Amino acid sequence: MITGFLTFIFFFAIVGCILYGRKLIKRERVDAVFGNPERAKGGIHWVIVGSSFLLLIWLYYSWDIAKSFFPRSANELCQVGKVNESLMSLKYLFPIDERQLKSTSVIETETENLNKIIFEIKNSEEVSEQNKGKLLNFITETKNTIPLLTNEKLLSFETKENIRILTERINTLSKDFVRDDYSNESDEERIKRIQAAGQEGTWSASSTSIENTVEIPSIPKTERGLKFQTAALELNSISDEFFELRNHNDRYTSVLENLKKEIKEYRSNFDNSDEISSSLAKDILKIARRIEYASIFPPNTLKGMEASIVSFDNIQKKEQGGLRWVDILLFPSGTIISSGPSCSEQGSGRWLPKPSDTINKFTLMLNPKVGFKQIPLIWYEMMDVSKIVGFILPDWIADALPGKYPVHNEQGEIKSNFKSKALSLVTGDFELFKIPIPTGHIWDSFLRVFLGLVAGIIVGVPLGLFMGLNRFAKGFFDPLIELYRPVPPLAWAPLVISVLGIDNLGKVFLLFMVSLSIMIISARAGASGTQLSKIHAAHSLGASKWQILRHVIFPNSLPEILTGIRVATGMCWGTLVAAEFLAGTTGVGFVENVAKKYFQYEVIWITIFIMGMLGLIFDITIRKIIDKTIPWRGKG
Repeated sequence: MITGFLTFIFFFAIVGCILYGRKLIKRERVDAVFGNPERAKGGIHWVIVGSSFLLLIWLYYSWDIAKSFFPRSANELCQVGKVNESLMSLKYLFPIDERQLKSTSVIETETENLNKIIFEIKNSEEVSEQNKGKLLNFITETKNTIPLLTNEKLLSFETKENIRILTERINTLSKDFVRDDYSNESDEERIKRIQAAGQEGTWSASSTSIENTVEIPSIPKTERGLKFQTAALELNSISDEFFELRNHNDRYTSVLENLKKEIKEYRSNFDNSDEISSSLAKDILKIARRIEYASIFPPNTLKGMEASIVSFDNIQKKEQGGLRWVDILLFPSGTIISSGPSCSEQGSGRWLPKPSDTINKFTLMLNPKVGFKQIPLIWYEMMDVSKIVGFILPDWIADALPGKYPVHNEQGEIKSNFKSKALSLVTGDFELFKIPIPTGHIWDSFLRVFLGLVAGIIVGVPLGLFMGLNRFAKGFFDPLIELYRPVPPLAWAPLVISVLGIDNLGKVFLLFMVSLSIMIISARAGASGTQLSKIHAAHSLGASKWQILRHVIFPNSLPEILTGIRVATGMCWGTLVAAEFLAGTTGVGFVENVAKKYFQYEVIWITIFIMGMLGLIFDITIRKIIDKTIPWRGKG
């Protein structure tokens, strides 16, 4: 119901955008000459945006529309998929979905393989002339077996009769398939089927597991679905019986057996010195056996079966009725396919999942008890302040203090001293009070980006300002910066992670490297772009060097610095995801990497959405900072 309601809202909103845009375009033509040209601008933009959103919603929202308005379409298309799967193996024999008859293709391939062996034999210096003659004779005999299979006069009566029976079964299936009562299901069978279908559930993603992304009921729930399932079972039986057929007449069988016997005797007389000749004879035998297994038929023998398959395929497409339009219009990014008794949405999962499934997975992952890999997306835990203090303060502070750590006495007692108390402080080995601390994949990624960005700003801005104000500094540092800056961050990732580890330190340092060069260049550009007249004016007013830096150069550099922060933020997010891909046990990139391995497309889209929202939050925050700190920007 909700999906249907939203569908109408989206549809009318988008159509309204397009119509409004067309109205503005018409108004613009008039107002450009006779009225106010500014009043009607933007009509084309409205049309483009509306059309783009219509296409996007069609691609992304269509599966939910099908689920809302045609809830049984997936189940019916599952049965259609079973029929198509059964037909696929039979179609493969004919130039229906293929370019050639299967027999023609086999003959062509194996003849080419035999010609390659002929070339190898003739050009081999390690094969004697006598052996060459023997091997070439084997190839000739192998080639001579093919006409024995393609000659319709040699086709056995039993094989002809079996083909006729199978063809008639397909024709009978085509005639009976159009009947409403084709399945011939009894009342008892119908009740059992409905009960089993009810227990199987509905078409939806699993609401309890992140891994099981799709759930397509395979037991037919409608009469149309039952009809297709019954036809699929019959086609499977026909297909199995056909592939058991072998076009092996008496002459072919006799020639093949003699060939096998000759090659076996030929190879039995070799020792290790004739390994190449033996191997070539073995390859010839393999080709002969492949020809035998392929069961090649005369060119016109299967014409009747081909026509019957084409006829049934056309009939079953017509019997789908409106279901074909549902498949075409509401499953634009894929369809329901069958693999044996089970069905799925275009395999293990579609690249563009239904919004409802994505929301369902997102809600499930937001549950701190579920999360992803037993780690919440974003939550909090109560942590003692002492642990935070211990994390921030390095242990060497206690080591650097004068004195020695306490030693136990003869009674085995240890009395603490000032140095041991300092060690307890820097290691967090004490208790204060607990406060809520954010935790989870999103927080880990956010913190890594934040720390890497802050470190880059702290180091890069002063260095950039120094380079912009000092010629020696610019000449010394500029070549080094320009040497390392063009190197992609991912090129550093293996080295940094190998040296600093896969924990937070390696990732933060990598992000620091990304943001450092950007901040240096931004600050340098801002400092070097300061007008000399402003500096001279400050000098004339008696300002010191520090005052000039604080009140003139730094404010003048702020626009470039803040713009650099915006650029660095985006680069840091892109690099972080790649770093978490390579080596990570937490973070948004880690979640996406695992989801990719198991085709969890809903989870992938969730991570994309999260990264986009986090990037947007960072950007909005920086924009607000820019508006507050440099309100004069862009105003002359």
